[in-house]
Amino acid sequence: MSFSRTFRTATTVSRTLAARPSIPLRAALPRTHVQTRTMASATTFLEAIKKRRTYYALSNKSTVSDARIEEIVKEIVLHVPSSFNSQSSRVVVLFKAEHEKLWDITSEVLKPIVPEQQWATTEKKLASFKAGYGTVLFFEDQVPIRELQKNFALYQESFPVWSEHTSGMIQFATWTALEQEGLGASLQHYNPLIDQKVKATWNIPETWNLIAELPFGEPAGPHGDKSFKPIEERVKVYGA
Repeated sequence: MSFSRTFRTATTVSRTLAARPSIPLRAALPRTHVQTRTMASATTFLEAIKKRRTYYALSNKSTVSDARIEEIVKEIVLHVPSSFNSQSSRVVVLFKAEHEKLWDITSEVLKPIVPEQQWATTEKKLASFKAGYGTVLFFEDQVPIRELQKNFALYQESFPVWSEHTSGMIQFATWTALEQEGLGASLQHYNPLIDQKVKATWNIPETWNLIAELPFGEPAGPHGDKSFKPIEERVKVYGA
């Protein structure tokens, strides 16, 4: 190849490359490129856990809107993990009059079966829950659990237990998140005594098993002190 032809070829290539728009480095990288993961500190999360407490004295006011509470519950149910991705947890949120109706139902169910000498204490406790702003009801749907039992017979006895693990995580996450918004709450368990009336009142499917109830509202009194057993007796570490 002559010198003049070589020069013309090189000039053409140079002009062609110059005419092309520059490509950012990130865009030029293949899709398989692993980007650096930003690691966030767990401190904020741990502080939220430490702050969570049980509030029995509640008022019928809220620090945030109903829409915000609904948003929090939906985000938690959507993102909390479940065994075999069963997504069996179900949640019902009751506000204001609907919330009060729940505790009227609970009172009606309990009064005939609670010993007379204990009723005054029980009635006072139920009244403190009713005085709140709302209640979150936690359920586990048995349909996906039964499907897993059928498809994975080796673990069939474990699936109901694992589903309650998921419910427990959702309960704790909801409780903690509401407290972060300035609300107080306490976790209650009046199931299975109230199950049938709850299902009939709010048209809940029969396959939903009630697991727990979380009355909430603005705190109307201080939370109780929390005592701790020695952590050394509760956590063991090896190989560190």
